[in-house]
Amino acid sequence: MQRFEGRVALVTAAAQGIGAAVARRIAAEGGSVVVTDLQEDKVAGVAGELGERAIGMRVDVTNRDQVDAAVAAAVERFGRLDVVVNNAGGCIVTSVPEDATAEEWHRQLDLTLVGAARCIQAALPHLVKTRGNVVTISSVNGLAAFGNIEYSAAKAGQIAMTVNYAARYGGLGVRFNVVAPGTIRTPNWDKQPDTLNEFAKMYPLGRVGEPEDIAAAVAFLASDDASWITGHTLAVEGGVLTGPGLVNLTPSGHFRKEY
Repeated sequence: MQRFEGRVALVTAAAQGIGAAVARRIAAEGGSVVVTDLQEDKVAGVAGELGERAIGMRVDVTNRDQVDAAVAAAVERFGRLDVVVNNAGGCIVTSVPEDATAEEWHRQLDLTLVGAARCIQAALPHLVKTRGNVVTISSVNGLAAFGNIEYSAAKAGQIAMTVNYAARYGGLGVRFNVVAPGTIRTPNWDKQPDTLNEFAKMYPLGRVGEPEDIAAAVAFLASDDASWITGHTLAVEGGVLTGPGLVNLTPSGHFRKEY
């Protein structure tokens, strides 16, 4: 499929993991990509891998000037902007919730929630012209109680923001959607393989997700295949929202029969 032929996407936090997989998927389907991240060397590597239809930039989404520069570079190089994938974020508060300071809350929200808002604000004039769309990578933490309260609040805020933008700009043909991943095997987990193996037991499908699982969902929502979908949160989570910890039980409470 070449669903992104002639289209241009900007992907944040795309040096590795989910963001890199999204950039690769869009490029593989014919799109041009602006690959952004704080990690300059890795950004250059991903962009170089994608060839002439990609550029790499160091972008901090907490800095509006850098966000504006990335949007401007996309339009200058490729002539348009059709898709923004808000992937930047992370769990940066280490305090227990009762001890988290106002500064820690501000840092978490500024990166994960306000950072996504900055990218939307910068891109909107161009997305209106192309009747483009935004896909924001939230988390199952924004949908259910999985801990990390400050991070979860920011991720829930992304969902609420998306619904409101979808209602506000639907009449102009601009779509806004969310992908909410469960646990994904990204480089952040490289030093904790045993933890990932334990997490896999919570998932009805028997494994944690791969970055490519999320990239496939993003590609769908960002393409014309989803042209009548906006304000939607697509949970890509291996079934964990059906009931963590009850994976191997039948409704009667007995362990399922193995075949």
